[in-house]
Amino acid sequence: MPDPAAPSPGPAAPRPGAGTCPGPAERRPRARPSAWFRLGLLVALLAAAAATVLALHPERLLTSDWPQLSGGAALVLFSAAYGVCTAAFVPRPILNIAAGALFGAPAGTAAAVVGTVLGSAASFGLGRLLGQDALRPLLRGKWLRAADRQLSRHAFRSMMAVRLFPGVPFAAANYCAAVSRMRWTPFLLATALGSAPATAAYVIAGSHATAPTSPAFLGATAFIAVTGLAAVIVAWRKKGPARRLSRP
Repeated sequence: MPDPAAPSPGPAAPRPGAGTCPGPAERRPRARPSAWFRLGLLVALLAAAAATVLALHPERLLTSDWPQLSGGAALVLFSAAYGVCTAAFVPRPILNIAAGALFGAPAGTAAAVVGTVLGSAASFGLGRLLGQDALRPLLRGKWLRAADRQLSRHAFRSMMAVRLFPGVPFAAANYCAAVSRMRWTPFLLATALGSAPATAAYVIAGSHATAPTSPAFLGATAFIAVTGLAAVIVAWRKKGPARRLSRP
């Protein structure tokens, strides 16, 4: 028998969250686009950028009205255009020669190096944002995993070697580094330092193109030829061991 002196139970307390709208902290974040969708977006952006740059004829874009601008403004705009063209797979030697022909060796080298860093940063950022999540699960092969470990653990040293070696495609190295776990600081620092020698050689050659017998032009072209020959020799020497290891 219930005790008549006991207080009657009050209304049941509402359950937490019952009949109330969820607050901002309780709302679930919207799902991000899938990794493959973002990778497709990256491919579409790069294809559109390359087609646009080719349609605009980058050699005319980089040599049209730059001398009519003031020195500082021309260098800044040239570096920005250089970075866009680099991210869109325009060969850097063409841009470096144009920098030397327009601004001379010192200013042209500075503008080309800055443009190189800007283009590399754009490529690295796009690859990291849109391509890394989709491509990292595909790193299953022995050589791919070894390359990923090298780039991730020894970022500055590895990227410095890649930049100094003239046989590695520049844009491909940017996107490969983006797929790895390399950080921004060693990537950009190694890009600036490692790209400077070859960049300066092409810029000097472009600045002295009207005097092909000058010591500066001959020295720059000799440096380009020697580094290119060294790249071919190194690639040929490594081809034999790689072929033996790939045999069953």
